[in-house]
Amino acid sequence: MDLARYAVEAVVLEGRSYREVAGSLGRSKSWVGKVVTRYREGGWEAIEPRSKAPKRIRHRTPETLEDQIVWIRKELSDLGVDSGAETIRYHLARSHPEVPSVTTIWRILRRRGFVTPQPHKRPRSSWKWFEADLPNECWQSDVTHWRLGDGKEVEIVNFIDDHSGLVVASKVLPKATAPSVLRVFKQAAAIWGSPAALLTDNGCVYTTWHRGGPNVMQTELLSLGIDYRHSRPYHPQTCGKVERFHQTLKAFLAKQDAASSIEELQSQIDRFVSYYNLFRPHRALHRRTPIEAFYSRDRARPSGPKISVGPGVRVRKDRIDKDGKVTLRHGTGLHHVGVGRAHKGKRVTLLVKGLDVQVISKD
Repeated sequence: MDLARYAVEAVVLEGRSYREVAGSLGRSKSWVGKVVTRYREGGWEAIEPRSKAPKRIRHRTPETLEDQIVWIRKELSDLGVDSGAETIRYHLARSHPEVPSVTTIWRILRRRGFVTPQPHKRPRSSWKWFEADLPNECWQSDVTHWRLGDGKEVEIVNFIDDHSGLVVASKVLPKATAPSVLRVFKQAAAIWGSPAALLTDNGCVYTTWHRGGPNVMQTELLSLGIDYRHSRPYHPQTCGKVERFHQTLKAFLAKQDAASSIEELQSQIDRFVSYYNLFRPHRALHRRTPIEAFYSRDRARPSGPKISVGPGVRVRKDRIDKDGKVTLRHGTGLHHVGVGRAHKGKRVTLLVKGLDVQVISKD
């Protein structure tokens, strides 16, 4: 039996005084009087425990604003783009002078059933983020796959600016080859300017260093003085930004009607890239859009030596060791080529044709 019911029965049924009942329960006389009064006015239901929550929350977000937050969430989700609390706040701020905090928006979405907390996720504070200091200092590129409505597989090549996240090119190809990928690169460079460096994985459309000689992409980059970098095998995290863009793009395409042709798929991608570059705010860019970040600083330019590579020439990137040597394999053995201790630690490009070796430093 709870104390309120006991106090009522002791006073009303047993006829005991307020003071006596209060003393036996360790409560005040006024508390006993209040409980008895509530019983006499409303019966036993009136003395049931009542919620202590305030009837009106002074700073609670208005219902109409909550509805608009939910509407933006649904619209972004249906479009297939990021619909997190920070993105919703960004879009809301464009039409409202005062908007709730990101935490408040997240709580509204959780209360409305749009968010399920996932405490098992790795905390963002443990992530390491690397980015170039200037626009066009480095581009990342990769090729991903997609299927048309009839099941035919096509490939999409993407180029992204490492500093700003700007998508400088996203092109659908029936089959990605080194010449076709090079054409996409040249078209992007004509619009946005040539990058100082290009970072890719070890796909054959980008590099054939493991086959003994450069392909057309490597040859073109060398002739333009663009530094070519590739990730180590089986480590996609090195090209994490373009890999993440693949996921974002595919999430959008999955929400669209299946394209019946390459032209229709390209039209869908162009529409998404326009939104991604011009309107979508990015957490890593302090909620700026990629186009804002791209034009906020001066752009980098190619600064490496412009190297012309003839047929049959093998290209290698290396670093001169502490003894002033570089090591090359010829035939079945390793050979140490002396360059000089004065150059130790320098990164160099090696052009190898038979027994002729040309060592080129950055300057």
